[in-house]
Amino acid sequence: MSFPIFDYVGRYGFKKVVFCNDPATGLRAVIAIHSTALGPAVGGLRMWPYSSEEEAIFDALRLARGMTYKYAAAGVNLGGGKAVIIGDPKRDKSEALLRALGRFIDQLGGEYLTGEDVGTTLDDMEMIYTETDNVVTLPEHCGGAGDISPATALGAIAAARACATRVWGTGQLAGRRVALQGLGVVGGKALRMLHEEGASVVVTDVDEDKVAWAVREFGVEAVPPDEIYRQDVDIFAPYALGGVINDETIPQLTAKVVAGSANNILAEERHGDELERRGIVYAVDYVANSGGTIYDTDRLRRGGFHRERAMANVRRVYDRIEEIFAIADAEGIPCYRAADRLAEQRIAALTGVRLLGVGSR
Repeated sequence: MSFPIFDYVGRYGFKKVVFCNDPATGLRAVIAIHSTALGPAVGGLRMWPYSSEEEAIFDALRLARGMTYKYAAAGVNLGGGKAVIIGDPKRDKSEALLRALGRFIDQLGGEYLTGEDVGTTLDDMEMIYTETDNVVTLPEHCGGAGDISPATALGAIAAARACATRVWGTGQLAGRRVALQGLGVVGGKALRMLHEEGASVVVTDVDEDKVAWAVREFGVEAVPPDEIYRQDVDIFAPYALGGVINDETIPQLTAKVVAGSANNILAEERHGDELERRGIVYAVDYVANSGGTIYDTDRLRRGGFHRERAMANVRRVYDRIEEIFAIADAEGIPCYRAADRLAEQRIAALTGVRLLGVGSR
């Protein structure tokens, strides 16, 4: 992977990119701040064994920009940011490394707030919290919302219901057949919700223990990871990593709906156009998976965390997806572009700031 970093950050209007290096702990990290137009930049901390430094930088940039759109489209007054640590979380993570990153975050003076993401946990956030107050995802005993994965799953299921209503005229998922890809902390909770609603679910995961749990607990069918796309289902539900809607997988899909919690589901934007051409309804990922961060950041509002208010806002993911459909229909554009339009219009209306790279997120 090779790309001109300054051209990219200039094209998409990034505010700041910070490189964090601490030889004593082995920390190599990137903090990308895309926008603070609506409020401080917020985004999770990802730790991953990237194959190159460029891959890590690009991931931070791509995810930070996605967070700007996520918050704006969800009606949350925050900006977009992201942090990534280069390393294997099972082997390279340490208290010293996390606290070193916490000090880098603290130096930003509240411009960026971090949270839990792939490869990091609530315990990690508590460790970082010893060095900086600028942590949004925290255990309840630290004043945070605690585990946000149920809210993420609830929002993603709400998005699937909105898509079901558009396709079949009802948001009821009972009797619908769902291909669920990924049984992590969110995917596992989504499986429970789908089972309770009476959906028929076929699952896959690279972790055989998680698959065995799902089969034992819910009696679901399981298939190898590379076979999940071709299942005869109504809904394809990606709950793992991104890029799964691509040239290879789209022709395999029989589903009428794509809705899940994974980030950056489209390998390229043209794949959103292809879904539209095939009549497949897409719950735009950064709206569908916004439930967790809506719930998590409620404590930043006046009066502090209010659980009932937070969950009510998570359920409004359904309404946000319907707003996207309305824009798509009115303007004759695919859903992924309509979601961008919703976010861009909100930022422009509240701040006068026009996001750069319109239509090219």
